[in-house]
Formats: sequence, structure tokens, C-alpha cells
Amino acid sequence: MKLATYKDGSRDGQLVVVSRDLRLAHYATGIASRMQQVLDDWAFLAPQLQDLYHQLNHGKAPHAFPFDPQQCMAPLPRAYQWADGSAYINHVELVRKARNAEVPANFYTDPLMYQGGSDDFIGPCDDIVVPSEAMGIDFEAEIAVVTTDVPMGSTPAQALDGIRLVMLANDVSLRNLIPNELAKGFGFFQAKPATAFSPVAVTLDELGDSWKNGRLHLTLQSTWNGRKVGMCDAGEDMTFHFGQLIAHICKTRNVRAGSIIGSGTVSNPGVETGKGKAKRMEWPKGYSCIAEKRCIETIQDGAPQTEFMKFGDTIRIEMKGKDGASLFGAIDQNVVPPGADRGDGADDE
Repeated sequence: MKLATYKDGSRDGQLVVVSRDLRLAHYATGIASRMQQVLDDWAFLAPQLQDLYHQLNHGKAPHAFPFDPQQCMAPLPRAYQWADGSAYINHVELVRKARNAEVPANFYTDPLMYQGGSDDFIGPCDDIVVPSEAMGIDFEAEIAVVTTDVPMGSTPAQALDGIRLVMLANDVSLRNLIPNELAKGFGFFQAKPATAFSPVAVTLDELGDSWKNGRLHLTLQSTWNGRKVGMCDAGEDMTFHFGQLIAHICKTRNVRAGSIIGSGTVSNPGVETGKGKAKRMEWPKGYSCIAEKRCIETIQDGAPQTEFMKFGDTIRIEMKGKDGASLFGAIDQNVVPPGADRGDGADDE
């Protein structure tokens, strides 16, 4: 099934069930009002939502209305935990190579992960508000999963059983703030503003055979200022699958229902073309963040040429199924300075 959260003036919004084709929606009133309720009591509430989803898809839901992504908050507007990995080692290799640094051997066996802010997610069509262009504004197109309870010490296989929902993410980064923060030894903080998620979150059965061994084998599309810059395969080059990422967190703590785990920037390696002096690497699938494009330019030409995002820029992130239909709806955002955003639909409390 497909679930979303509509803006209603509250911080947690109103849970809606969305049809498979993303054309219709129906409030889940009478079953659950908020997404976290469902995750806390999945075994009891999910079957009831599934029945409503079936009715909606067959035109039998009496109070259905047209689905509007503009009305969506993040599917889980605030979460108990947002942990983002770097599951695509190709991305790490490019970043390291661009600054002539080696990738430590344990990076290939032990996932990189940071804990981001989870109190203030933004919706798929909400503006990206940044104090200054000088901060180095970058999008990051990712896959994310939402869990139920996963006990401490769970194996990767056991952790996979804890996944309840899948969605897309734009994990915005302020690249020019990152070096100083990492130099302090405590990781990202100011360099990671609010993360946006796709209009809908979907259950694993909606993904069919595209979901294999904890990876989503479909193309993640990134369109920057109307130009498609990334058509990246989200499954093929994912070094650590989601079970491994969740198990990494579970080594010393329990993971509770409503935790969100991100894949990190989806990244595919380049292919070698030409011969002799004409030999070059090309990246036919493009990129899922500007930083990766700048690393490629640095490796090939000695310096980056592509600038980071400016106020007025747009970014659209979407994934389509094998039938060509949008699976999660699109993240479709504008970059704006403070005071120019359209708001997030939540009242001050």
C-alpha cells in the first residue's frame, strides 16, 4: 500500500491512504490519524489500511478525493531517529580520490553513518530554505526505509524483517560548512539542514521483484533546473544493503518503530572510454549530488567547474517502476532564502 501525510496545521499531519497510481487519496480516519500510530501498532492497523487501499484502487472508497503532493508533509513529519548511511562506496571513492586520499580498508566492511536531525523534516514540495548561497547548497538523492522495532544485536537478515516502508529522500547538504565541522571530530551538524522525503511511503510488496536482498533495483532520477542530471541505478552498486545499515545501528542499541535509515547518495561508477591519450572515464548514469560531479571534474581536469545551487534553483527527484509509473511521487523543490518560503503547514505551539 501507499501512505502519505497531509498538512492540517499540526506538526504530525493527517494520515491518508493513496491509490497505486497516485491519483486518489482517502483519509485514514477511524483507523489511524498519524503515521507513527501505524508504525507503533503495525500488526493491528496495517491490515485495516490495506483493506482501505484495496477499496481505493477499485473505486469503492466512498470519500476518495484527488491526491495532491503539494498538500503533503514528509510521510513521517518528525521521527524518533534519522540515521543516514553512505552505502555506495563509489561515492566515497570519488570524494577521497578528488583530494588524493585513500579509502580506509574498513570502509568496505563497516558502513559510514551519521545521525541527522529528525525533529523538522519537510514535505516533498516545500522550499529548501538556506541562509546563504555561500554555504554551498547541494541536493542528495537517496532511498530511505522506515522501521518497526529492531532489537539490539540483530543480524542483517533479521534487520531486513524490520523494514515497513520505503521512500525517497533529498538529504540537503551545505558543502562549504562540512570541512570545518568534520575537522572538529564530531561529524555533521549545521551542514545538514532539514531533509525532504517523497510524497508517499510504500510497503515492500508494492516494489515486487525490484526489491531484492535489501536493495531497490530501479533508476533514481535527479532533475536540476529542468535538466536531467542523474539516472542512477539504486540497486546494482549499493555496497551495504539496508539490513546491514540497520544492523550497524543495532550493534549497541535498540532501533524503535518510526526510525528512518537513509542509503546515502545513490552512486554508480564510471566506464572507461577511448584509448591511449584519448582514454577517459565517463559517467553515463550521471550523478545524485553536485559534490560528486565536482569530484569527477577535479579528478579529470584538476579543478571543479560546476557550481553549487543558487536561490531560485529547482530540484526534482523521482523513481519510476518497471511500468513507467511514478512509485513514490516526486520530490519537487525550490531553493530560497529565509522569508521567501511558502511555509511547512505547521502552526507554532
